[in-house]
Amino acid sequence: MKKMISGVSIELRQGDIANQADCDAVVNAANAQLESGGGVAGAIHRAAGPGLAKEARPLGPIKPGQAVITGAHDLPNKHVIHCLGPVYGKDKPEGELLSRCYGNALDLAEQNEVNSISFPAISTGIFGYPVEEAAKVAFSTLIEKISHLKKVKRIVFVLYSNQDLETHKRVLEQTLQGKDYPG
Repeated sequence: MKKMISGVSIELRQGDIANQADCDAVVNAANAQLESGGGVAGAIHRAAGPGLAKEARPLGPIKPGQAVITGAHDLPNKHVIHCLGPVYGKDKPEGELLSRCYGNALDLAEQNEVNSISFPAISTGIFGYPVEEAAKVAFSTLIEKISHLKKVKRIVFVLYSNQDLETHKRVLEQTLQGKDYPG
């Protein structure tokens, strides 16, 4: 699925976040220490090699909502933007913290002249954020920021499961429904 909003392409696809060669930057759903772990962080760190942890570790710990940027090492991208999403039910207010993740990642992308960026569904794995609720936060944040983007022209959501992809498609359609955005 692909939509154009204010000259920025938003794409949704199923796949592996660590295998997005067509994007300048990938977003890591990181842990506070910016180390390898499970889920997205584990996949990105395994694919990037030990240089990623070595570069990222001194930048941590980070707090929920914060983002930092590193090189991509053995990944096919230029950058990895590490975001610490909120743990659902623990880090409050969850929606605001999750929104900050997406906003801060886009700010770092702009500052580093990133043209294309791929996001996972931040906080929806072991951090327990319900997928539909997280997608609503992600897309509303994106819509708020999109008209201010100068460098970022392509935003890709890479969803691990078909179920998550279908949920994101539905939520994006609902978010855009009845709104007129210039292509």
